[in-house]
Amino acid sequence: MEILDLLMLIYVFVLAIFVGFELITKVPPTLHTPLMSGSNAISGITIVGALLSAGAEEFAISTILGMVALIFATINVVGGYLVTDRMLKMFKKK
Repeated sequence: MEILDLLMLIYVFVLAIFVGFELITKVPPTLHTPLMSGSNAISGITIVGALLSAGAEEFAISTILGMVALIFATINVVGGYLVTDRMLKMFKKK
C-alpha cells in the first residue's frame, strides 16, 4: 500500500509540472506581468501544500520534494511581488 501512495505522489508531481509548463507557455508576454500579481495567491496555496508535504515525514522523498517545492514557491511569490511593485511604481506620478 505504501508504494502506491508514493507512486501517486510522483504522478501528481509530474502532472503538476506538465500542466504548469503548458499554462505558462500559453500566456502572451503582454499579459504576463498583470497575471503574475494574481498568481501570487495561487503560489501561496502552493506554499501551504509544500509545507504539508515536507512535514508529512512518511517518505524521505516527499520531504525532499516538499522542501524543493517550498523553495520554488517562495521564490515565485517574492519575485511576483517585486515585479508587481515595480510595475505599480511605473504608474505613479513623479
